[in-house]
Amino acid sequence: MSAEANPQLALRPMLPGEAQLLAEIFRASIRELTQDDYEEEQQEAWVAAANDEAAFAKTLADHTTIVATMGGSPVGFASLESDDKVGFLYVHPAAVERGVGTLLADALEKIAGGRGAKDLSVDASDSAYDFFSKRGYAAQQRNSVRRGDEWLSNTTMKKTLPGPETVQ
Repeated sequence: MSAEANPQLALRPMLPGEAQLLAEIFRASIRELTQDDYEEEQQEAWVAAANDEAAFAKTLADHTTIVATMGGSPVGFASLESDDKVGFLYVHPAAVERGVGTLLADALEKIAGGRGAKDLSVDASDSAYDFFSKRGYAAQQRNSVRRGDEWLSNTTMKKTLPGPETVQ
């Protein structure tokens, strides 16, 4: 279902005090959507990034963070950590396959392009690889990232963004 087909889907900036709720979406997404690609120990090391909620909140506040809502309730979030790099893109498992990820990714690409970025890169988890690949992102390199005592693999992917539109 496309985002247009679901009028209850909307985007807005992250609100102050919302980091705890976004941390819950982050944890649920990792625990329930990455089971085929990561071991339980790896998942737990990954979700630990949200254990220090003040640090997690600061990271989200330092990024350009947007929230997808369905019927007014947050169901996903995404961020740019710089004008040309995706920081986060997480969708609550209950909202998967409803256009939330597409809506968030479209918005990040538009924001990055509007800020003059020629390309947008992402360190895509193995679980998110196909999502980004279908959006035109091409693999650049494989990475191993240490989280606590665990190593997690991901792939740096890049997409060339459309040029700025000519305003007449």
